[in-house]
Amino acid sequence: MSGSLLTDVTMFVLAVLVGFEVISKVPATLHTPLMSGANSIHGIILLGVVIVAGSARTPLEYALVAIAAAFATANVVGGYLVTDRMLEMFRTRDGRRGPAARGDSAPKAAGKKVPAPRGATGSEVAR
Repeated sequence: MSGSLLTDVTMFVLAVLVGFEVISKVPATLHTPLMSGANSIHGIILLGVVIVAGSARTPLEYALVAIAAAFATANVVGGYLVTDRMLEMFRTRDGRRGPAARGDSAPKAAGKKVPAPRGATGSEVAR
């Protein structure tokens, strides 16, 4: 085993261990946004694929570049899809955002009708 390969493997193992420790300390409520952002940032991998593709010479290298490009593209697209789905949870049916859009604030006019919450019965609406 050459010195360069040993150094590369050591760096990889250390990166895995540090990454595991950092991710394990993140609270569950922040895990989805963290991973969503990390997946979209992984677009840098696509840049690495382009750089490596420029120096590929054998069919095996071209195949590995194609596989890496496919995985990196899937990772980036998946990151954006998860982010979009997560942000969709904060939108209402009419496209507005925020507490006023969800009906959390009191009506401004006394005669203004407030829509009943989903699943509410007649006695809950009369209050």
